Order: sequence, then structure tokens, then C-alpha cells
Amino acid sequence: MTQSMVGKLESFFIRGLSDREACLLANINPDTLYTYCKEHPEFSERKELLKERVKTRAKLNISNAIEDGDIDISKWYLERRDKDFKIKQSVEHEGAIQFENPFAGLTTDELRKLVDNE
Repeated sequence: MTQSMVGKLESFFIRGLSDREACLLANINPDTLYTYCKEHPEFSERKELLKERVKTRAKLNISNAIEDGDIDISKWYLERRDKDFKIKQSVEHEGAIQFENPFAGLTTDELRKLVDNE
């Protein structure tokens, strides 16, 4: 694999694309990437770090918005990250639950035969 191809793949990984997506856009077979990763373990590690960059940037964006006083983002963050602020749902059920056991009238021997498929 050429350095140009490695650079192209890295540009896709830095945007958070999966191995398959990056290979599709780079027009290479995923097996080529996996072979290269086996031969160059340092690249394999770098690839995984690059994939984390999008998530890291998103966290920084959220943090910056909170630092800038964005109330909506602050609420959104707390609803997802702090159990005291999570949106709670309650479900109430009225009425009886009707259930009929289809095996209620069977003896133990009959049940065993059913289990043993006889």
C-alpha cells in the first residue's frame, strides 16, 4: 500500500468512518487494509486513535458550548449524563391481566412427554 493510500485512509478514519467505509471510499479491498495492519501494527493502533477523534471533537464542542453558557446544551448534557436530571417516565396499568396456562390440566407424566417430544 502506498503512502498516498495510507494518507487517504487516515483522512477517512479521522472523520470517524469504519474500516469498511474507508476502504469503499479509497477503492481498496478491506483485506488489503487488514494485511497492511498486520504488517504495520503501529498503523493499526493509529487507525483506532484516529477513529476516536470525531467523538473527542464532539465532546469538546459540547464542553465549549456549556462553557459559553448555552443553557439548552447544558440541559441536554445533564439529561444524558446525570441520573438526577434524566427524564423519567412512568407507566401505569389499569385493569386485570388475563392469562390462561395451556398446560394447567396436564399431569406431570403428560408434561414430561411433551418435553421429551414423545
